[in-house]
Amino acid sequence: MGPAFEELRVSLFDVGTRLLRQLPAETAHQMTLALAGAACPLLPSPAPDDARLAVKAFGLSFSNPIGLAAGFDKDARIPGAMAKFGFGFVECGTVTPRPQAGNPRPRLFRLSEDQAVINRMGFNNGGMEAAAANLKARRGGGIVGINIGANKDSVDRIKDYALCFARLAPLADYVTVNVSSPNTPGLRGLQNKDELTRLLSTLVGARFKYGFKPLLLKIAPDLDASAMDEIADVVRASGIEGLIVSNTTIARPPLQSRHAQESGGLSGKPLFAASTTVLKEMRQRLGDAVTLVGVGGVASGADAYAKIRAGASLVQLYSALVFQGPGLVTRINRDLLACLAQDGFANVTAAIGK
Repeated sequence: MGPAFEELRVSLFDVGTRLLRQLPAETAHQMTLALAGAACPLLPSPAPDDARLAVKAFGLSFSNPIGLAAGFDKDARIPGAMAKFGFGFVECGTVTPRPQAGNPRPRLFRLSEDQAVINRMGFNNGGMEAAAANLKARRGGGIVGINIGANKDSVDRIKDYALCFARLAPLADYVTVNVSSPNTPGLRGLQNKDELTRLLSTLVGARFKYGFKPLLLKIAPDLDASAMDEIADVVRASGIEGLIVSNTTIARPPLQSRHAQESGGLSGKPLFAASTTVLKEMRQRLGDAVTLVGVGGVASGADAYAKIRAGASLVQLYSALVFQGPGLVTRINRDLLACLAQDGFANVTAAIGK
């Protein structure tokens, strides 16, 4: 496929996105999943990635550093389709042991004036058995991670994570431990030192029984210096391979949208600065002891490059797709190459943390 075909492919994606934005946010999301799933066999694969974009991290080889963040494909229905849009990896979830309806609707809000999203979904998903069935049946290649959590009414949340790990780790390329969603009451308490130590120790120990898969921890952006110190100490001692920085924020910077005061986690452009600051802080504390994944407000090649320069080996996005469509992934990878060339870096790896 030549450049002209690639441009046509991206343009069609963008037109579809504009049409879907005319629907209510959650309806548009569900329709996107259905359409992408139905079209997957017909979707052409993107052109091969430039070798300068390749990254090796936690034992895996990524053709490019741009990944789809958890939250889009909660039940692992269409990771193969999303890989065809140019993502270097796709993270599915968050998955809980038992099916969960999530919070009452409406619970997903576009803040178009702010290029942002607020959600209070509440880990709505079909449960680990549904995700397992989908992962087993998935077609196509690509690196697929699974993001795990706990049921809202669980009496033993650490046990929930252990159950999900045992069931899903053998079916994914890596596992992310989500202790930072603001939409499950009390979940962020698992970020405190004692609880986090116990949780990660349980999951690291489980790898001896269920197979070694890289373990990543996803943290909140709403952390003070003391909390970051504690998390860094636990992560360094735990033996896990990666840290995803960050989840959505409960903070409310100045916003223009009429939905600005809705409760839930804020993502998109207003999260970029805060999440990148926490990423830099964790890089300072951890160095290259673990792989850092930068997420929060990424909407351009320059944004992805800033995350990489701040210490991220890999970058994830989701909210920007709502406004720019899946053609964004191709544009980010193209513009990222331009950023590397401008500053004289031979490849992505050379720019990490610089």
